[in-house]
Amino acid sequence: MRKVPLDPKVFWPSFIVTMALVFAMIINPEAGSRVVNAAFAIVTGKFGWLFLIFCVFCFSFLLWLAFGRYGSVKFGRPDEKPEFSYFSYIAMLFCAGIGGGIMYWSFVEPIYYFDGPPLGLEPGSVLAAEWAVMYPQFHWGFSAWAIYAILTFPIAYSMWIRRDPYIRMSTSSKGALGKLADGWLGTLFDVLVVFGIIGAVGTSLGLGVPLISSLFSYLFGVQESMLLNIFIIALWTLLFGFSVYKGLTKGIKVLSDINIYLAIIFAVFILLAGPTVYILSMWTNSFGVLLDNFFRISFWMDPVAKGGFPEAWTVFYWAWWIAYAPMMGLFVARISKGRTIKEVVIAELIFGTLGCWVYFGIMGSFGIYVQWNELAPVSELLAGGFGPAIIGILNTLPLGTLLIIVFTIMEFIFLATTLDSSAYILASVCSKDIAAGEDPARWHRLLWALILALTSVGLLMVGGLQTVQTASIVVALPLIPVMIIMAFSAYRWLNEDFGPTLAPKIIAIDYQPGQQQVVVEATAVADTNKTVGAPTDTEGVKM
Repeated sequence: MRKVPLDPKVFWPSFIVTMALVFAMIINPEAGSRVVNAAFAIVTGKFGWLFLIFCVFCFSFLLWLAFGRYGSVKFGRPDEKPEFSYFSYIAMLFCAGIGGGIMYWSFVEPIYYFDGPPLGLEPGSVLAAEWAVMYPQFHWGFSAWAIYAILTFPIAYSMWIRRDPYIRMSTSSKGALGKLADGWLGTLFDVLVVFGIIGAVGTSLGLGVPLISSLFSYLFGVQESMLLNIFIIALWTLLFGFSVYKGLTKGIKVLSDINIYLAIIFAVFILLAGPTVYILSMWTNSFGVLLDNFFRISFWMDPVAKGGFPEAWTVFYWAWWIAYAPMMGLFVARISKGRTIKEVVIAELIFGTLGCWVYFGIMGSFGIYVQWNELAPVSELLAGGFGPAIIGILNTLPLGTLLIIVFTIMEFIFLATTLDSSAYILASVCSKDIAAGEDPARWHRLLWALILALTSVGLLMVGGLQTVQTASIVVALPLIPVMIIMAFSAYRWLNEDFGPTLAPKIIAIDYQPGQQQVVVEATAVADTNKTVGAPTDTEGVKM
């Protein structure tokens, strides 16, 4: 196997900046927290409107891509087929993008809205209960996945069509920036991406580690402590380090497939063992509430009452998704060889959203049912953390302890797949001369797995994870113009290579870097490949 070299131009600035910030917070966490919190207040208070408008832009741009004239453009050469089955493809992007977050938020997020509802609704009321089940499906639905998906297309175009020897944001922005992408501006893009990924993963760890610690404490009777937190991170490191070492096919794919099956069984059991009619009725009702209010809540900033709900929830979520978007764009692009633009949009926007809706529809409705009928004091338990609240909810069902064990296993694996996807992408971004479809060096992947683990341990020891979580949201603001530039880059490339042609079939380019001429072929489902156009020497592709 060819050794993929490390790119010092990207690796060392990313590594030094990350470690400098981590150690600064360890040495003086209070000062670091004050600075980051002040920046967070500015970002959410002054630029919340920008996050909301950007989200709508992402959603609109993807609909145009999928159902416009470029929807049938294929990522890859005419003879290249998808690397993974459609089930594994969906499982991998879902586990990478949502990870363990959906497992705990699906139970507890509706309770937060029930106790502190939007739009001036009375806490604990009937309307608060109905909106409490709807709002998570908005925050984890089309809008969130649109933010995730928008970077997939310039990166996949660069990777599978242009065949660029780098897997990074700067390379994927060349359609808009040209040679500027090879200079300091491109390096800045990549360093921002690395820090954004580490910050976003820090958010997942900051929420996931205490939850797993609480579950371990309940199941094994051990006391929650920093030592237990470190033990959990060590187990995670072994699991996702092994997965990263094995690569996509033998590692991440296998873990993702296992967890999707477990998640389906878990959700079906709660649906059937719980109040089935209530869950289905509340789920149906929440879907109607979402459709009726989608545009209103997509733009709602509460400028008069200034209750803080949009900043605390919607702006926070959009910024969190933006911080994760580079990792998701790079990862989904890597596994999208042989698929068309329309296929990828549908996979992320439709199937990603449906997966979230199923979980929030079932778990969220059941959580509200338990709270409303006072089967367990969920709101009071939630004051002690996610773990006690989820344990209280699950213990109202038959086989409660078994459900808690299965939940713990799924949460563990879900976060492992998110972390190993992150380590895989961080290694890819910091490598050079890496061919499309090629894995970064194993030692490099393991190094980033170790860096993520050590960063988490250090910050847990000083209680600084909240600061890094906040910092990941702050870094989302400068990522917005980067993502817009990259969307424009994808548009420029599509326009250059395909022009104004309406493509009713699957269109692929056998792109030869460094040559003026390319071959364009159209593949019908039942037909053999046939050439539908050829470029002139000076004008590029003519269709």
